[in-house]
Amino acid sequence: MTEPSAAPLSRVPDEAQIREALRNVIDPELGMNIVALGLIYRIDVTADKVLIDLTMTSPACPMGDMIMEDVERTLSEMLPSGVSFEAQLVWEPPWNPSMMDASAKAHFGWTPD
Repeated sequence: MTEPSAAPLSRVPDEAQIREALRNVIDPELGMNIVALGLIYRIDVTADKVLIDLTMTSPACPMGDMIMEDVERTLSEMLPSGVSFEAQLVWEPPWNPSMMDASAKAHFGWTPD
């Protein structure tokens, strides 16, 4: 008896799977993944397209191009052929530390005023 195989390569990953894959994209200045930092604002998935809105911690982020390249590489590697993607850099709402998840807040010692 053979074990069941993973989802076929032709299947479009869902939002949770894409979010999990994006945890491999690290902001090199902060040493933390972009999901934990709260930089992913939206993930929309359809049968043939994935749209992601993300931001940086600052419009002057010197690593922004590198992070965007890592996002695009991650999506290219995980999406089946025929599924396109668009990663849009947005600035509204402006990022702030309250957008981080609990683990990132604890790591950086951030507590709200």
